Amino acid sequence: MKTKYNRAAEDLANVVGLEHVNLTVPDQRLATLFYITGMGFTRDPYLVTGVVNMWVNIGRNQYHLPIGKPQVLRGRVGLVVPDLKDLAASLKLVRPELKGTKFAFKPAKGHIDVTCPWGNSIRCHKPEKKFGPIRLGMPYVQFDVPAGTAKGIAQFYQEILGATTRVGKFEKAPAAHVEVGYHQSLIFREAKGKLPKYDGHHLQLYVNNFSAPHAKRAKRGLITQESNQHQYRFNDIVDPKSGKLLYQIEHEIRSMTHPLYGRPMINRNPAQTNNAFAPGYDDRAWATPYSA
Repeated sequence: MKTKYNRAAEDLANVVGLEHVNLTVPDQRLATLFYITGMGFTRDPYLVTGVVNMWVNIGRNQYHLPIGKPQVLRGRVGLVVPDLKDLAASLKLVRPELKGTKFAFKPAKGHIDVTCPWGNSIRCHKPEKKFGPIRLGMPYVQFDVPAGTAKGIAQFYQEILGATTRVGKFEKAPAAHVEVGYHQSLIFREAKGKLPKYDGHHLQLYVNNFSAPHAKRAKRGLITQESNQHQYRFNDIVDPKSGKLLYQIEHEIRSMTHPLYGRPMINRNPAQTNNAFAPGYDDRAWATPYSA
C-alpha cells in the first residue's frame, strides 16, 4: 500500500467529548434574541422547553442558560459557524433590541469577536482545517488562569482525568492545552493581574473510564456532587503533587453510558424563513463531508 495514514491522529484519551457550557442569565427574552435570532443557533425543541432554562444547540454542543444572576466565563468560548458574513448580518439586525446591554461584535480576519448581553466573550471562527470536520460547534473553551499554573493544570488533567495534555503558547502566553474530544480542547492561558472571582458557571465532559478518575478525586476529597449513577461533579483543579489549588471551574462529568450521550441534536438553518422558504432546507449540517 502506498498511502500512509497518521493513525495516532484518530486516538482519543479518556475524555471523549465536551458537550456544554452552563451560564445563568437573568432574562430569557434577551437570551433568545442573542443566541437564537442573532447568533443563529437552535433552541432544543425536545428538552428543557420552559421559561426558567434554555438549552441552545450548536452542532453537537450546547449552551445551557438557566435563569439567575448573570455569570461570566473568565476567558472565552470558541465556536465555529458556517458563514461569518451571515452571522454579522444577523447580529446587526438584533443590535437595536439589545441596546443598553453589553452586546457587541467586531469582525476580524477569519473570525468575529462577539460579546453577549451580559459580558461573555465568544470568538466565532469560519470552518478551518485546524477544527477538523466541525462546521458548526464548540472546538474550544479558553480560560484565563493565574500566572505559573499552566504546568500544574496540565498535569492535573493528565494524571487525574486521563486526558492528553501539553503546555505551550496561546496568544503569546503560557497555556495548558487539554484535549477533551475530537478536535475539542480546554485552554488554560496564564494571565497577568488579578482575575475575576469565580461565579459558579460550569462545563460538562463525557469520559470513557468513569470510575478511576472518580476514585482519584474522591480520595482527595474533591467530589462536590454525587449526581446519579452516570454523573458526578467537582470544582477544584489542584496540583497533583502538592494538592495546591490552582483554579476553580465546576465540571459535570458524565459516563458514556449516560442516557444523553450521543443524543442527536436538531440544528436549524437560520436562513430559512417564512418569507423566503424553500422545502428541504430546514436543517443545517454541523460537519463538513468526509474526504478520504
